[in-house]
Amino acid sequence: MSAKAEHYDVIRKPIITEKSTMASENNAVVFEVAMDSTKPQIRDAVEALFGVKVKAVNTSITKGKVKRFRGLKGRRKDTKKAYVTLVEGNTIDVTTGL
Repeated sequence: MSAKAEHYDVIRKPIITEKSTMASENNAVVFEVAMDSTKPQIRDAVEALFGVKVKAVNTSITKGKVKRFRGLKGRRKDTKKAYVTLVEGNTIDVTTGL
C-alpha cells in the first residue's frame, strides 16, 4: 500500500500525553483524526502510512469547552481521537514523526 493524500487528511497528528504513553505499553498509539473519519478509514490510513498491521481502532469525541479570553467568550473546537491497537510485533515511534 502506498500513502495517498487522503491518508494525511484522515490522520492529523499523534497525541503525546501521559495517558497515551500508558496506552503505548499495551501496543496502542493515539492519533488526532478528522471528525468525519470512520474506523475503516483510520485503519487503512495507519496501515498505509506506517506499514504496520492494525488489530483494532477505538474512537472518542471530545466536545470543545467554552473558555474566556480577555472577557470574551470563545469555544475550543471538538476533537476526535483514535486509539489504534497494533498487532503484536508492530510498533510506531511517534516521537520521530513520519
